[in-house]
Amino acid sequence: MTRVAVMGAAGRMGRMLVKAVATDGHCQLGAAIIKPGDSLLGVDAGDLAGVGPMGVPLTDNLAAAVDDFDVLIDFTTPGLTMLNVALCRQHGKGIVIGTTGLGNDQKAQLAKAAENMAMVFAPNMSIGVNLVFKLLEMAAKVLGDDADIEVIEAHHRHKVDSPSGTALKMGEVVADALGRDLKTCAVFGREGYTGPRDRETIGFATVRAGDVIGDHTVLFACEGERVEITHKASSRVIYARGSLRAVHFLSDKKSGLFDMQDVLGLKV
Repeated sequence: MTRVAVMGAAGRMGRMLVKAVATDGHCQLGAAIIKPGDSLLGVDAGDLAGVGPMGVPLTDNLAAAVDDFDVLIDFTTPGLTMLNVALCRQHGKGIVIGTTGLGNDQKAQLAKAAENMAMVFAPNMSIGVNLVFKLLEMAAKVLGDDADIEVIEAHHRHKVDSPSGTALKMGEVVADALGRDLKTCAVFGREGYTGPRDRETIGFATVRAGDVIGDHTVLFACEGERVEITHKASSRVIYARGSLRAVHFLSDKKSGLFDMQDVLGLKV
């Protein structure tokens, strides 16, 4: 039985993760971490998540709970995630990271840390989204340079990073399949007289509105036909479900940096 710690256990995603752990036959909740000084300190995490008492009170000190878990699930912020990675590395714990907005230097630090710890890092833990990544790779290879490619994404009004980590990953998958570098071919905005579209570019369009959980479409527009590959999230439970798949995957791993393609066996 793998003991799981949930970071941000009082938030919407955190509560969903606690609920998912409670119904998983291979995991148990070991720790539930919230912000320092939160008014919910001491409340049973299961009660807060609506699944009944689990005997795990909410705490604001991950270091103090380090003996109570084997794998940490972290959907927080880049700075906090990096601190949690260092703590888990020091104590030989695994970590599943769903945090978005990490910079290239921080991603390089994750790769270095994974030399001594087991880690799953993915911009989106949804099983369906990660299947879409595979479909995008196939579509890009088949359609090649005959298509204009655009990534369109929509999220709720409270999301702070743009484009989403998932949208960027979709662009990376397509660019890699076509032998392009997303850093040089991405276009994140168009305004005014821009001239004809350069087919080598990959465009991004972002919508922030209401309570949209997450919609992503990649458009391959060719002469005479269009192929659109879309994923729409209707519940955050998909991220919790994928996170626990990642926890199960790490149960026998001592080191290494993995993503959800590894977890789902989609890499050839």
